[in-house]
Amino acid sequence: MKQQLLKAWLLSPAILGTSLILSSSAMAENLVIPETESSVIESSVLDRSVTESSVAEGSIPEPSTSTVTVSEVLTQVPVNPQGSSFGPQSVDSSSGSQPAVAEIEGANSAVEDSQNQFNQYSREGRGAGTKKQSQVTSVSQLSDVQPTDWAFQALQSLVERYGCIAGYPDGTYKGNRALTRFEFAAGVNACLERITELIDASTSNLVTREDLAKLQRLMEEFAAEIAALRGRVTVLEARTAELEANQFSTTTKLNAEVIFFAGDTFGDRATYNVNGDQGPDGTGLVDDDDDPTQTFLGYRARLNFDTSFTGEDLLRTRLEVSDIPNLSEVDSTNTLMTRLSTDGGDGTFILDDLYYRFPIGGGQLFIGANSLDNDDLNDILNPLESTGAGTSSRFGRYNPLIARGPEGVGAIFKYDFDFALVSIGYLSGDGANANDGRGLFNGSYSTGAQVIFNPLDDVAISVEYSHRYFREDNVSVTGSTGSFIADRPFGNSATSSDNLGAQANWGITDWFQLGGWFGVAWANQQDSNVDREATILNWAVTLAFPDVLKEGDLGGILVGMPPKVVEHDVSNLEDEDTSIHIEAFYRFQLSEYIAVTPGFFIVTSPDHNSENDTIFVGTLRTQFRF
Repeated sequence: MKQQLLKAWLLSPAILGTSLILSSSAMAENLVIPETESSVIESSVLDRSVTESSVAEGSIPEPSTSTVTVSEVLTQVPVNPQGSSFGPQSVDSSSGSQPAVAEIEGANSAVEDSQNQFNQYSREGRGAGTKKQSQVTSVSQLSDVQPTDWAFQALQSLVERYGCIAGYPDGTYKGNRALTRFEFAAGVNACLERITELIDASTSNLVTREDLAKLQRLMEEFAAEIAALRGRVTVLEARTAELEANQFSTTTKLNAEVIFFAGDTFGDRATYNVNGDQGPDGTGLVDDDDDPTQTFLGYRARLNFDTSFTGEDLLRTRLEVSDIPNLSEVDSTNTLMTRLSTDGGDGTFILDDLYYRFPIGGGQLFIGANSLDNDDLNDILNPLESTGAGTSSRFGRYNPLIARGPEGVGAIFKYDFDFALVSIGYLSGDGANANDGRGLFNGSYSTGAQVIFNPLDDVAISVEYSHRYFREDNVSVTGSTGSFIADRPFGNSATSSDNLGAQANWGITDWFQLGGWFGVAWANQQDSNVDREATILNWAVTLAFPDVLKEGDLGGILVGMPPKVVEHDVSNLEDEDTSIHIEAFYRFQLSEYIAVTPGFFIVTSPDHNSENDTIFVGTLRTQFRF
């Protein structure tokens, strides 16, 4: 055993030289290689850096100035283990002197300690339930190493000549990833073990004096770069320590979004709506039919605090401030069909989201204290639904009969089966109110379930059911979309509804997706003296064009029918005509953080009444995310 350790110590220059090559995957720069160098230098000269551990500890001594002219096997080179030079020392070839016995024993002890440390980290991922790295015999076995890579020759030499490079279990080398101290130690240990094996097998012409001389010259040539790199690592360590000491939080990440929302409408406002309580005089009639809407510029800003305590959970806290006009007001367009994807607010910060998500029983449980919504319960398959960089209309985001309703406080459970993703939940709109007729279970609420199937990799289909109850004076069956009568089919009387919906989206190509939804609601008036029912329908077809001009861009076209009352126990409250919603937009992703989205939508026969003129809405949004 001591004989092997002695040989390993005698090989220490080769080991350290090899470690320089091993570090190339983490900290190397491309160099111009002199044509006069041999193939060994051509593959090694690319490493202008050393490992983080060597630089940080300042363990690289000055190179020796001795020269070697005769190529001999490494085991024939006498080396002074106490010397300060990297590479072979000046040797008197006539004397053939060898180190003293005491020095050899000291060297054996040092090598033994080093080997114990290296063996501790000799395999990344050695632990219960993990796979070991697998030894490769050819560089072609590393799937992410190509002949065009600048370090290809160096890796080829280490793999095929020395046999001391181990790939990851997935057959990759991960050459662009940063090198850790553990990986450095594991790589050096692998080469140490391999070279020791080759020595024991009396392999000849493995590492020669000529190789060591070339490594020595490399050290001399790159001394300035090594010194500069040592300084850079020192600065980085200081900056990292400062950031860790002053970081915002060890568990919370802050991200934000700001939207500038400009727009205007064109065309006369709706002059008549079926629901009798619309209009300034309570008759549903508007005195004039001009276009009173002016050009506007609104905004919305959000601060999201995402906190994780275990790495698998999420506490979402969102602060929001906004001021964007509601275009459905009587003094604007007088129809819900012109509402924007986001609107409202008076410039005051509010707590917009507060919920906690964590794994339980193989699924995910959401507990919401504020703004846990129906579109959290029902996953949206429409790729155009983003309020900041997608559709500019409220209706164009998703099926309002399923994804809107009483919400805010409650619980949602999602479980991913092998064949489908299933979600169930209960949400209350009055859960934080303890007054009579309010509360978690006596006020307005929504409950429902969704099942999503993926029959093909690029196809998603979902079906949804929900039951909702709206207390008196808090009715919005269609989530403020469609006609006024569809939103409140029985006025302000308490109302319940049973809703069915279906969604689909098909990624036909990388740049084209086809999708849409269909929804139906059966509404009932909750009045002991009156028993009335109404049926409401809506549908939409979506076409999405992701990454058409450049990566990150998104084009979208949507055609649909906003919610419409097709049956009502009071026949004159049915929507006789049909409005069609036509929308298009294109998001220009200017950078990772900025997107600009011009868009427009057209509503024919607003409020499902052909007496109302077509209304055109144009918008321009700028989204900032950071």
